[in-house]
Amino acid sequence: MIPLRDSAAPRRFTLVNCVLIAINLGVFGYEVSLGSRVAVLMERFALVPRALTSWLQTMVVGERPVWSLHAPLTVVTAMFLHAGVLHVLGNMLYLFVFGAAVEARLGARRYAGFYLAAGIAAALATVAFAPQSTVPVIGASGAIAGVLGAYFVMYPRGRILTVLPLFVFLYTLEVPAVLYLLLWFALQLFSGLSEGRAGVMSGGVAWWAHVGGFLFGAALGPLLARKPGPRGKRRQRLSIRYGQNS
Repeated sequence: MIPLRDSAAPRRFTLVNCVLIAINLGVFGYEVSLGSRVAVLMERFALVPRALTSWLQTMVVGERPVWSLHAPLTVVTAMFLHAGVLHVLGNMLYLFVFGAAVEARLGARRYAGFYLAAGIAAALATVAFAPQSTVPVIGASGAIAGVLGAYFVMYPRGRILTVLPLFVFLYTLEVPAVLYLLLWFALQLFSGLSEGRAGVMSGGVAWWAHVGGFLFGAALGPLLARKPGPRGKRRQRLSIRYGQNS
């Protein structure tokens, strides 16, 4: 199912969400401009679980001073890198559809911090399940999974306009957000459990980053949310009821 829009966002174009999308697209444009040299960029800024695990072990044991912060910084830099056009466009579509409503509830500053925190939590979940993996991990999907988790809890009555491909036909239908996101989360969890530790990034997908990011967002998002005033509540009810976006 491909999401097109949600019914809960009071505004579709919100500041931080648009900036995040622009940054991701801009970084991907830079990747494309590098040509074959993009491998060097990936090697330097992608998250490698084994490298982060080694850094943490060195810091805890204290055998020698930890001068380089390169390994821990990759939990942030990796979330702005993507492996291809479909990878970045798919992630940005989900961020565009679900991010605006979450930013409306958190506010711009909290949303920016929440997004980064969710991405870090998702990266750490991947490292926890594959601490010795040398496969580079990139992409914004872990942070976006956090946005989906927050949306799931904060907008239980939301509806998602969805494209459903069946054979050679495309159908559009509105799906309750709770059902849509439960199915999405179930797929991530089932895939992660099916692949086990050996397949944490099977097929190029970091399943446990999605699971960890979603659970993190569902837990933290509501705690950071601002309570909507009477006008905000009324607009939210009308938006959900009639599926309108301003």
